Amino acid sequence: MQEQLTPDFRDYELLDTGDFEKLERFGRFVTRRPEPQAIWRKSLPDTEWQRADASFLRDANSDERGRWTLRRGMPDRWTVEYRSREMSLRMRLALTSFKHVGIFPEQAANWDFIYDRCRALAAASAEPSRVLNLFAYTGGATLAARAAGAEVTHVDSVRQVVTWARENMEASGLDGVRWIVEDALKFVHREVRRGNRYAGIILDPPAYGRGANGEKWVLEEGICEMLECCARLLEASGAFLVLNLYSMGLSSTLARTAVHQAFGVPREEQWGELCFTDRGGKQLPLGTYYRFAR
Repeated sequence: MQEQLTPDFRDYELLDTGDFEKLERFGRFVTRRPEPQAIWRKSLPDTEWQRADASFLRDANSDERGRWTLRRGMPDRWTVEYRSREMSLRMRLALTSFKHVGIFPEQAANWDFIYDRCRALAAASAEPSRVLNLFAYTGGATLAARAAGAEVTHVDSVRQVVTWARENMEASGLDGVRWIVEDALKFVHREVRRGNRYAGIILDPPAYGRGANGEKWVLEEGICEMLECCARLLEASGAFLVLNLYSMGLSSTLARTAVHQAFGVPREEQWGELCFTDRGGKQLPLGTYYRFAR
């Protein structure tokens, strides 16, 4: 089933979008960041945008890096909370030179799905389910699975990001996550050789990146190999998969087709866009997703 998803995230609000920017509230602080998909005009007056606590300015010689300008009282770190089901996830935010702040709030729609699937798996078996989170960043999906009682393996190639995810786990009152600092593709190849299996796999690959030892990742070149490996790791029944794509131009239909080729056609599936709507009623797509349950 194709569907657009917007989570109910009380500590986050998309205030306005337009002219290739977005104005957002994270907790009690407002940020202003570039947004290449906001091709329309802004709705709020410039005076509202100028009140942002932190504004990101791109470097003249870089499409990715930049710097933040801060209003008085804006901290370099703060915390938001996501409450849903029986989850209470606390995540530290920070202003990075790549314009990111430490979470992608639209992913909360997938955190709910992951929590529900892991709870269903727990109800069906006396043994904890094993979940693998690849390209796991600061661990929102990891925390959702762990909050539901799953044994989670969290894989990311950046040690500082894994440390950040561990801090989020501790802030959320959780423990017991297995942390792996390694190139994701190299890790899944090794897991295949070991014959390991998982009841859930979460994939959130970047458009491009580098592994822990400089391994090159290009989404269009590596995604099929990654999915083929994951198909060999996923349990044959009762399992779930979540795939996110943030590379512009790659649709959820493309993701569905690639997953079908690697895994076959599942019992239940859902695909579409992750979105938020600003105060002016303008709906901003923030990524595509595909997920299934066997």
